[in-house]
Amino acid sequence: MNKQQLKSQVLGASLLLLLGCGVINSQETNDGWETMYNGNDLNGWTTKVHHYEVGDNYADTFRAEDDMVKVRYDKYEGDFNNRFSHLYYDKPFSDFHFTVQYRFVGELYTGAPEYTILNSGVMFHSQDPRTMLKEQDWPISVEIQFLAGIEEGKERPTGNMCSPGTDVVFEGKIDPRHCINSTSDTYYGNQWVTAELVVYHDSLVKHIINGKTVLEYTNPQIGGEVANGYDPKMKQDGKLLKEGFIALQSEGQPIDFRDIKIRNLKGCTDPKASNYKEYYQVSDTKACTYN
Repeated sequence: MNKQQLKSQVLGASLLLLLGCGVINSQETNDGWETMYNGNDLNGWTTKVHHYEVGDNYADTFRAEDDMVKVRYDKYEGDFNNRFSHLYYDKPFSDFHFTVQYRFVGELYTGAPEYTILNSGVMFHSQDPRTMLKEQDWPISVEIQFLAGIEEGKERPTGNMCSPGTDVVFEGKIDPRHCINSTSDTYYGNQWVTAELVVYHDSLVKHIINGKTVLEYTNPQIGGEVANGYDPKMKQDGKLLKEGFIALQSEGQPIDFRDIKIRNLKGCTDPKASNYKEYYQVSDTKACTYN
C-alpha cells in the first residue's frame, strides 16, 4: 500500500467514525435550507399519540417509506377512539421558513370524526411533546391546516390557521375563531400541494400555498380552547409564543409528506461579519463573528 492509498484509507475511516458518533449530522445546504427528514427512518423525530406515552408510535402510525413520511392506519385495532397523533421534529425554532409537500391518500379510518376527512396539518410553536400528558389530545400550538376538496364546485381552502390552546391576532384583534380560512384555491384528489410557513418569533406569520401567500396574522399566543387534558402549568393564557416545536399531524386521514425542509431566518445580518448570510432576516448581533 502506497502513502496515498494509506492516506485515503485513514480519511475514510475517520469520516465513518465521525458519522457513527453523530458529529456529522447537519444536512444544511449552502443557502441555509436544512433537510428535516433523512428519507430512511424517523431518527430525530418524536411521536405523541393521544392515550399513549410520548415516544410510542402506536401501530406504526408514522412510517418512513419511499423517501416520504407516511401516515397510515392499517395496523389500528378497534374504533379510532380519538387517537390524534403528532410527529415532532426534535429541535425548536423561532424565526424560520418551513416548507413541505403533502398529498391525501386512501380512506378516512372508520370511527374518525367526520370533519377529519381529507384533513391534516402541521403544528408549529408547539409545546415540547415531553411536556404533554398521556391523555392530552392536542398540543398547545398553532396549526397550518391542510384540507382537500370533497365536493366538486364547493370551496374548501387549504393552508388555514387553527389554534388548539392558542390565539392569534387577525385583522388587528384577537380572533375568537378556532380556525381562520385562507384565500387558497381548493385542491382535489391526491395531487401534491406545497405548503410553506414564514414565521417571525411572536410577530408575523405567513401561510403560503403553491407559491401564493394565502393568510397572514400576528402575535401567536397561549389562550383559547380546544386542547384538552394538558398540564395546567403549560397553559399560561396571554403568553406570547416566540418559539416552539414543529409536528406533522395525524387525525384519521392517511396522508404523505415529503421534501420537509426548514431555514433559520435569525442570525448575523452584518455583511462585515464572517458568518453573515443573505437569507437572515432577523438580526442577532450577539451571533456575529469577525476575523
